[in-house]
Amino acid sequence: MANLKDIKKRIGSVKNTQQITKAMKMVSAAKLRRAQEAVVAARPYADKLQEVLSSMAKRDSSGEHPLLEGREKKRALILIMTADRGLCGGFNSSVAKATEAFIKTQAHGFEDYSVRIIGRKGKDALKRRPGIVIDKVYENLTGHITYATAALLGREIVEDYTAENFDAVFMIYNHFFSAMNQEVTTSQLLPIDPHETEEEGYVADYIYEPSSEEVLASILPKYVEVEIFRALLESVASEHGARMSSMDSASKNASEMIDKLTLQYNRARQSAITSELMEIISGAESIK
Repeated sequence: MANLKDIKKRIGSVKNTQQITKAMKMVSAAKLRRAQEAVVAARPYADKLQEVLSSMAKRDSSGEHPLLEGREKKRALILIMTADRGLCGGFNSSVAKATEAFIKTQAHGFEDYSVRIIGRKGKDALKRRPGIVIDKVYENLTGHITYATAALLGREIVEDYTAENFDAVFMIYNHFFSAMNQEVTTSQLLPIDPHETEEEGYVADYIYEPSSEEVLASILPKYVEVEIFRALLESVASEHGARMSSMDSASKNASEMIDKLTLQYNRARQSAITSELMEIISGAESIK
């Protein structure tokens, strides 16, 4: 049976770990609330921009804009969003697995794929995977998400796409539903595919100033930036939700471990006391 001192030391160690996991859960819960508010605030704007873009794209009579133009499927870029820190369950590994499956199955039939990674954990998970070419890695972006960050990423991707360095751009990230529910989502960022958002039988029209072509050329890059910004917010909220759930589970597991170790400690202590009593009784009997 284990030494009483060793068991007591293990109980103390588990209690210290439990204090850390409880503190991390509280911090993640506070961050999750702010991140969730940001996601909820961003969704209506992104949806409305998608609606306006869809309407304008269907009325553009000047020909296709480069960001709307489909090309021969040669090289695709995948922008994945992970965290810079761990201890958040399967948040990072699920994105890495989805990226690997996307490339292996060649889901959209491209000849070559490159990956740009947001988050250090994504880099750690994919850097040794065969067949995955990492184009760029962006670290320390998820701590404080701003639209300016998304705009820089968007402009860089738009420039590469218009220069025909890539023929399509996809995003893989965790979509936030609740603190307990995050789902890995794959979406096509470029070329932009305007969805049918208008009600059947009703066609809205607009008066454009200076012209519909110029307005569309201004909105399309903005749409890319907004979509990246929304995906980043979704990913960050999912990260905090996953970490909060993971730390809650860790705290519960620590409580169970403490109970088991305490029971083991009491049994070992009882056994030691019984042994000492037997030695005392045996000694007393030998004196008689």
